[in-house]
Amino acid sequence: MQVALFQPDIPQNTGTILRLCACLDVAAHIIEPAGFPVSDRHFRRAGMDYLDRVTIMRHDSWSKFEQWRSEKGYRLILFTTTSSGSYLDYRYGADDILLFGRESAGVPHEVVAAADARVVIPIKPGLRSLNVAVAAAMALGEALRQTSSAS
Repeated sequence: MQVALFQPDIPQNTGTILRLCACLDVAAHIIEPAGFPVSDRHFRRAGMDYLDRVTIMRHDSWSKFEQWRSEKGYRLILFTTTSSGSYLDYRYGADDILLFGRESAGVPHEVVAAADARVVIPIKPGLRSLNVAVAAAMALGEALRQTSSAS
């Protein structure tokens, strides 16, 4: 299981997600450009000393990430507010990459089209979305629960 962040723009969220990945022993991918430098103090503070304990792959662009993913044969599962399929009903595989979009804008159509599946975390009607770090924790928890009980 892996987590990918598409052009993240809030350093605290990225640091928190990387800390989550470190604690759960899950590789993380940052698809550039990010909206902040990795030296950002908010990023470092949210990630704390866990940033040295997580496997992070940085991809210069969406096309470079897609090339890498294609070579590896990994499925891409996009978490998006525009899907109608619940993340709880999806059947994850151990080699899946869970993709989360930019906090301010989500992902462009080409990314949506490239995803092998699109799922949503259902929330109360009338509300926009969850914080991306909270969504990543919920999604990763469910995906790991499913894949660890399958083995």
